[in-house]
Amino acid sequence: MNIGILGTGFGAYHAGILKKFENVSRVVVFGRNEEKLLKLKKELDIEISTSIDEVIGDPGLDIIDICLPSDLHKRYTLQALQAGKHIFCETPVCLTVEDALAMKQAEARSDKKVLVNQFIKFDPAYRYLYEALQQEKYGRLLKVDLLRETPPLWGDLGLDKITVNLMIHELDFITWILKDADLTGVWGTAGPQAGQALVQAAFNTPLVNAQVVAASLMPPAYPFSVGFKAYFEQAKLEFHEQDDMQGGIDTALYEYSTSGRQDIVLDKVNPYEESLRYALQCFEDGRESELSLDHALSALNTALELKKRLTNVLH
Repeated sequence: MNIGILGTGFGAYHAGILKKFENVSRVVVFGRNEEKLLKLKKELDIEISTSIDEVIGDPGLDIIDICLPSDLHKRYTLQALQAGKHIFCETPVCLTVEDALAMKQAEARSDKKVLVNQFIKFDPAYRYLYEALQQEKYGRLLKVDLLRETPPLWGDLGLDKITVNLMIHELDFITWILKDADLTGVWGTAGPQAGQALVQAAFNTPLVNAQVVAASLMPPAYPFSVGFKAYFEQAKLEFHEQDDMQGGIDTALYEYSTSGRQDIVLDKVNPYEESLRYALQCFEDGRESELSLDHALSALNTALELKKRLTNVLH
């Protein structure tokens, strides 16, 4: 397969992954910074271009991988679909309901697919939880709590942005495993500095309760952290991962049951790499995809509803 990547930020990371895949023949990267492009060309032996129209219109490319800011995703998704390309899009897929509807309508008019990098579905710990749920390994799931906490590393993640730009990953997961969940409660507060916030959302189905907490107000010394607690009829799973952003990562998944505590050994896989690999397989064989635009829009709509409710509460 032949792939055009738009963007030299996270796009450079995608390029490095795609170059390792045996079923990828060409990788072409668009960017505006020629110095960055030339560096990528030398390091990865890829093609480069400073013309986005040239990349999207290249008749030899099968897929356009969009790694641009989210407010540009709709524009270039529509252009690439019109050019007869499949789309792999970074998350969040877009930032407004209007853009989401336009992307969905454009996909429906084409014979191509838009897949979104909901990589949390391929993170080994979250995949283990998903499969335990599907297989009823510990009986019925009763409650699940998901957490994402960060010091001020990623720019503005205040109350008007945190649900879409940080919380979206947990919302990808919740809306995937609890398809009929109702959003039953929202609470949030601004942090001590501009662009910081703490938000909690509650979800319910007739049988399961879920909570998602996202915090962008942790002190600078605090590690970037994700995790979950899952309560089943016959066990509890606890997962935490802490990254000090200097190469030190502490990861653990524990199972607590009548047999005691067990450390679950997780597969050592890169969820970004697995997400890309899976997307290419879906494009190639036409299968229904866990990374579908419908899945991504379900999470986005939830994030936007959270944002709306927080705005209403604060005003």
